[in-house]
Amino acid sequence: MQIRGTTSIQTTSQVNLSNKVQTADNQAVATRIDTNDHVDISSEAQMLAGMNDTSGIRAERVAEIREQIEAGQYETADKLDTAIERLLDEIA
Repeated sequence: MQIRGTTSIQTTSQVNLSNKVQTADNQAVATRIDTNDHVDISSEAQMLAGMNDTSGIRAERVAEIREQIEAGQYETADKLDTAIERLLDEIA
């Protein structure tokens, strides 16, 4: 091996493969390629997609709570205690 300075850089020459080798390589690659497409959806993504389902929302109940909030009657000490208990149960 010879190490030369940057003043004598030589260009590379093109390497030509025979058609026989290229064809064999192309066929080998073609046999390894899976032509069936598929998608894997993570359980987290499935859970997030399910959160967009609004079919279980009761419109009447939502309207009732909105009215209570606007009237200043929704936030009571009992409701706050219940919410805190539920939150603690979920994270415990």
